[in-house]
This record gives sequence, C-alpha cells and structure tokens, in this order.
Amino acid sequence: MDQVRERTLEVLDGIELDRMDPLLADGFVYEMLLAHEYQHNETMLQLLQMVESYEPVEVDRGPAGEAVSDGPEMVLVEGGSHEIGAPGVGFAYDNERPRRRVELQPFRIDRNPVTNADYITYLEETGSEPPMYWERDGEGGWVRAAMGLTQEVDLRLPVVHVSWDEADAFASWAGKRLPSEPEWEAAAEGASRKRANLDQFSFGPAPAGAYADAASSSGAVQMLGDIWEWTSSSFTAYPGFEAFPYPEYSEVFFGDEHKVLRGGAWATRRDAIRTSFRNWDLPMRRQIFSGIRCARDESQGVLES
Repeated sequence: MDQVRERTLEVLDGIELDRMDPLLADGFVYEMLLAHEYQHNETMLQLLQMVESYEPVEVDRGPAGEAVSDGPEMVLVEGGSHEIGAPGVGFAYDNERPRRRVELQPFRIDRNPVTNADYITYLEETGSEPPMYWERDGEGGWVRAAMGLTQEVDLRLPVVHVSWDEADAFASWAGKRLPSEPEWEAAAEGASRKRANLDQFSFGPAPAGAYADAASSSGAVQMLGDIWEWTSSSFTAYPGFEAFPYPEYSEVFFGDEHKVLRGGAWATRRDAIRTSFRNWDLPMRRQIFSGIRCARDESQGVLES
C-alpha cells in the first residue's frame, strides 16, 4: 500500500490541472476517486462487522466519552425559504446539484437521534423485529453481537442497523414521521464535520445528545456522524440535474426504488461527508449504519419549489 501510494503521489506531482477540462479543473477526478475510496472503507466495515473473530486494531474511545447535554425532545425549524444542495464551487457529486431554493412549512425535528432505549420501548409495545445483530440475552434483555463482541445493548446510544421500513414504522408509532430530504438539510444547516463522530475509529456511535457544542443552527445535535438517518424521500434528480462525469454514478439509480439517507455515520470518513451529501439504498437494507431521527409538522404540509 505504501508503494502504491508513493507512485500515486508521484503521478499527482506531475499533473497539470487544465481548467478547461471539467474532469481536471480543481482536481475533480482525483478528489472523486479519493472520495470513492473513502466510501468503500465504510462498505468494508459493513462486512467486517459480520466476522465473528474480527477485532479492531485501534479504537478511539473519545466519542464514547463525549458529554451528553439535555435539551428539548424536538427543535423548531422555521418555515420559509431554504437553500438546498451543494454550491457551484468545490467538490460534490452530480446528484447534489444544482443548488436550489425550497419553500418549507415550519416543522419540528428530533434534537437527538432515536436511542436504543426508545427503540426497545417500541419493540416491547409492538412485538416488531429487533435491529440487525440484536438478540435476547436469556433474561429478557438485549445484547448486540457484532465486530467480534457480544455486549449488552447500551440504552444511551442511537439505534443503528434499522431499515427504512422499520424507521418509518417507528416514526408512525411515535406519532411522528421521517423528515423529507429538504427538511433534513434545512435542519442540518450550520452543522460541522469538524466536531462529529466520524472517521471509523470509534467503532460505534457516541451517546445521543453528544456534541451539543456543534449543534446545527436549529439546535439539533449529531446531524453529522454517528448514524446515517433515513429520510422519507426517494432518490430522484434535483430540477436541472446534469449527469457528471457519467450517468451510471447517480442517474441510473433515480426513482422510487431507493430511499435517501443523510448525515454520515461513525464509519464515514470525515472528508467524504457534508450536509448536502446524499446516500441512497434499498428500503429493506439493515447492514448499513442506519438509524432514525423523526420530524413532525408544526403546521400541515411541506411545499417545495
């Protein structure tokens, strides 16, 4: 790996970034390749967690020890005009553009991600299937068996490894709903990846309510990192979308078949995530590091321009 990296850096040293070539301008194609490698780092972790004998070489205990702050159950996101999508400059994928303005009705969104404790209450009341990797401990409690370890489910942590179908069912049970993509991004405005549980080495979420010093402008915490959050939206093109650098990256996945996730997880590389980043997957998928944050109408209806 060191040898490959050394040769790669030698090639990059000799590259001329032609501003007239959209693939080379600002080094787009190289950043895209790096981002793609970052995303595969997370995919490999999805597989490693299934290996019974796997043991992390290094674990960062910092996120697990982050202070937890109290706050309201939900925070208000003001209605009106919000800008959604990646700006015209800087790296982003084609599906994040063009940036546009949407009109939203005021709504409320959970301040924190849904916790294991919340989800256990839901399981007990509905008899629903538990998240992936959960099993009974024989005494009425729950344990989680993944990453080579079997541990008691920590009630403080955000629930992870739930499908879109399960997230949607939980939200309905809670008297809420999943946020739409525009709503999620509006709620995440001001969130920074600099203070978030990212980059893989924590090997799990931080407690719900952590990183309050890096809350979004709306007051929601952990909008970036810890868990991917399902939205109610299908993966479709933004108005004015143009495929780049090839249709197969985004365009072939557009439609009702895939649901959008936002925010990144503990397994997401820091330089790969941003508030405009759109992840997508099939609604039955659970091996991904996916969780829940619910929303509720402040007044009826959500309008998008």
